[in-house]
Amino acid sequence: MTEKPVVAILTIEDEFQLFRGNRSNFVDLINTGQQMGIVTYVVTVKNLKPQAERMLGYTFRREDDTWVKAWYPRPSIIYNRIPQREDERLPSVKKKLAAISKQSDIRLFNRRFFNKWSLFQWLNENKATKSFIPETKRLTAPFVLGDLLKKHRLLYLKPVRGKAGVGIMTVMVQPDKKLPYRLQIQEEKGSRTFRSGTMRRLWDRVLKQSDVLGEPYIAQQGITLAAVNNRPFDLRALVQKNGVGQWELTGIGARVAGDSSITTHVPRGGYIDDPEKLLVSIFGKERAGKVLGKVRNTTITIAKQIERSAHNRLCEMSMDLGVDTNGHVWFFEANSKPMKFDEPHIRNKSLERIFQYSLYLHRLKHENRGGITT
Repeated sequence: MTEKPVVAILTIEDEFQLFRGNRSNFVDLINTGQQMGIVTYVVTVKNLKPQAERMLGYTFRREDDTWVKAWYPRPSIIYNRIPQREDERLPSVKKKLAAISKQSDIRLFNRRFFNKWSLFQWLNENKATKSFIPETKRLTAPFVLGDLLKKHRLLYLKPVRGKAGVGIMTVMVQPDKKLPYRLQIQEEKGSRTFRSGTMRRLWDRVLKQSDVLGEPYIAQQGITLAAVNNRPFDLRALVQKNGVGQWELTGIGARVAGDSSITTHVPRGGYIDDPEKLLVSIFGKERAGKVLGKVRNTTITIAKQIERSAHNRLCEMSMDLGVDTNGHVWFFEANSKPMKFDEPHIRNKSLERIFQYSLYLHRLKHENRGGITT
């Protein structure tokens, strides 16, 4: 028995630059692993041979800022950081991930990206999580849009496999206007607005946009979020398994919307702020404390339900949550491949947690000798 696990960071090969993915994240992971005495390296799908005793992998050489190839021992933990959904859907990748999951001595973290529609179905299945879900429907026909607009004056239309806010639209009904249907489409920089006089015209415009992206959409009840200086904000939470195998909140950050943006993503003019400070400015200290406590509990409840329904071992997920003007907590999205958090205290803790959970799994595997289901 080895005293420590061996962790391989899985990504996909690239003909021009060895492999794809967030290189600075990989460097941070390798450094953290080394500090904790854990062999950590990057391996591509192509070089990962599930039954081989050693693998060709990469590490980062700081002296000359270069990625170098070397032979490494067979991993006991594989941390899936394949960066794009399209890559994960390639038949060769799916086949390799399936082969890994059959290896009893290898633990695979976060097998695949989440699908937005599946997430809402899973959370609707449980009484404990149902109340955090805005009304959500698959956007399959004009009547779906029409029925939702009769109930909610604002809707968000989201691609089911979207990332970083790309392709999100909002629809608002303004009955007093000559063209009552207002459609706003999020673009790389800012957004475009269209107005329609009829539901048919609105639907045609929505269809045109979804064809551009080539993705099915969901329609979701718009929530009037708590706002500072007329800028709504949402909360970005990171939950991870800890050193005893339990879900734990690593940290929460706030993202305040940009001037012309329909999302709170920082690249689109949003900015980062302290959630407690924002909530206190709106609700006062005592009530803000209760709201924040509710947010913390909600993240763990949701993480447990998602993992149960996904039937896959998860080690972490980020979540987008909102607090409305009444202090109710809403769930908007979860990501099984969280991006780096900009807040240093969250970032540092997040790196350590991955290896703490790896150590826990390694210990448990050797104690049980028969594998685990955690």
